[in-house]
Amino acid sequence: MNESYIDTLEKYVNQYLDLWDLFGVIQVIQKGEVVFVRSSGYACLEFDIPNHVQSRFSLASVSKQFTAFAIMLLHDRKQLDIDQPANRYLPPNMKISDQITVHHLLSHTSGLTNFYNFENNFFGEENRLSYSKDDFFAKYMNRQPTHNPSERYDYNNTNYHLLAWIIEHVSDMSYDEFLSRNIFEPLNMNHTTVDDGDKIIEDRSFNYVLDYDRYIKAPYSNEKFSIGAGAIVSNCEDLFKWYQCLRDRKMLSEEAYNRFFTENLNHYCYGLEHSYVYGTDKFSHGGDNMGITTYMQSFFDEDLCIIILSNNECINQYKLGNAISDILHGVEVDAPAKFQEISLSHNEQKTYCGTYLKNKIQIELINGTLYFTRFKGNLHIEIYPVGENQFARRYYDQLKPYQITFDQDNKPQFFGYTLQDY
Repeated sequence: MNESYIDTLEKYVNQYLDLWDLFGVIQVIQKGEVVFVRSSGYACLEFDIPNHVQSRFSLASVSKQFTAFAIMLLHDRKQLDIDQPANRYLPPNMKISDQITVHHLLSHTSGLTNFYNFENNFFGEENRLSYSKDDFFAKYMNRQPTHNPSERYDYNNTNYHLLAWIIEHVSDMSYDEFLSRNIFEPLNMNHTTVDDGDKIIEDRSFNYVLDYDRYIKAPYSNEKFSIGAGAIVSNCEDLFKWYQCLRDRKMLSEEAYNRFFTENLNHYCYGLEHSYVYGTDKFSHGGDNMGITTYMQSFFDEDLCIIILSNNECINQYKLGNAISDILHGVEVDAPAKFQEISLSHNEQKTYCGTYLKNKIQIELINGTLYFTRFKGNLHIEIYPVGENQFARRYYDQLKPYQITFDQDNKPQFFGYTLQDY
């Protein structure tokens, strides 16, 4: 690795962290050597425990590649065929359209309904309740598909929840047990586990969000609802072992590895995204949830692995991760910067205030400051004006500001919802 690139990277990360409050770890490994590492913030604010390089973090959707890999193990062992209907491998009481194959689930091309949206009461409400697999399926997955399989790509956690249940049904093991026995233990990933919400996980970093300008614990959710699509907890050391598994192609047949890495619609493989940059292949995936921002990039031909794990939401892991890979490939990047704030009068600020979706999307003006309010008024995200009808989060790095539009009646619309008259 060119030493000047590392100096540039060090400078960039310092500038970035001067702007944004990272709780987490950044690690870059090339040819088996850690060429850059930075830990920052707190694993546990309550006991003033800092994050360190061995801290374990919730991975959110970075977990999907493990679910996909487990399916490919079963495919290799002739216990399932990914090109056959998923119904062959789901429990008898959990049947979906017979046109949907396991491949469609793996590639997010099933057409199944995506219930992770503002209108639905799942996120932030029912995902806090006691978990029942049967109820979860019946209420949120047993719905009419929105389109035919293979018609289009629709990133959807439903697909990976169902894949986890396929793993359990076919293997006669829990998802946790199958992954532990067949992936984590063989790879000596001793710091990786599936969080079922009950386990005591040593060196675990707790998740935090900002309410107004102070940290609070991330809103509770029952982790059992994340299994398959998220829920894995790991650290940099173990994720590098996972990177080596994918790089060296030793656990699956060549045919299975080729299917795993083959690009489908929207550049999505199985639990990974593919792009061709810097004259080489890049495989990556990120994760986002309340108090979680994660991103992992793998350049196998260059033997380069970039890992970002965070237990707060202030950074934009994609912007930061892609800036890191740009720098390491000699691409000039702009210095980190915040959106420039503009001035609005009190009356102009009031124009945007009110309820857009009851208990879910509200803008409030409190002591001269605007807040995007969520979870029935229990979480207040400060926003500030940065352009005409544009607003940015105060403490969070965004790629693009929020845009508030106006309908034909000159009523403001936020996230596609019109300001309501109550």
